Amino acid sequence: MTSPLDQSALPENFVSLLTDHLRIPVPPDGLSAATTLESLDIDSLALMELMVAAEEVFGVVLPDDALDLTPSTTLGEAAKVFDEAT
Repeated sequence: MTSPLDQSALPENFVSLLTDHLRIPVPPDGLSAATTLESLDIDSLALMELMVAAEEVFGVVLPDDALDLTPSTTLGEAAKVFDEAT
């Protein structure tokens, strides 16, 4: 069983996906659980790239509700989906 996601902090592996795979030009300490994907210029195509990268890096298949993520989703909400899949 995984521990509950701390709403004030983002998992390091999730931040790594954003900065390494999508090359988000924001320092990791500039990201918070309340930051939206849209505010980072993550559109639906980049979101799909993020999901594919997560599946490859973590060796998991993301649940169907991961497809419900939208640009208005917060990083905290997205991280929770990724956390539950690992």
